Amino acid sequence: MIVMEIDDIFTETEKINVYNNGSSTTYLVGQKPYEDIMLSWDNLLNGSHEMPAYGVSLNKETLKAMNSGLWVEFDFGKPTEYNGMPFEKLLVEVNKGFFGFNIIRYTKQNGYDGRCFYIDLVNKDMNDFYNVLVNI
Repeated sequence: MIVMEIDDIFTETEKINVYNNGSSTTYLVGQKPYEDIMLSWDNLLNGSHEMPAYGVSLNKETLKAMNSGLWVEFDFGKPTEYNGMPFEKLLVEVNKGFFGFNIIRYTKQNGYDGRCFYIDLVNKDMNDFYNVLVNI
């Protein structure tokens, strides 16, 4: 049996959408900003721990929240599954002071409704990743 860790699934990402105060920019595989984001994301997740998530996303509330602040969405371009939970996209709110965060799943059928994954960064914060996203 092959056991995947949550950070392994991001190698399947086809494009990355960055939402900054409601404006979105898309980066595709092979573009330098895509590669810079993925390198920073890998560094962020290095040494982190997946934890049981208490968060449940509500599509309407998530769409509203995405109009402010900084968000990154990993688009897989096809139905994907991890730990028995399906998704086509994974969304993360990015804040400098966060030491952990929910990963919100998106499916065509339910939008952003449903259970989340949770990552504990273990003595790190999102500061460097935040700076990469705002300075692309």
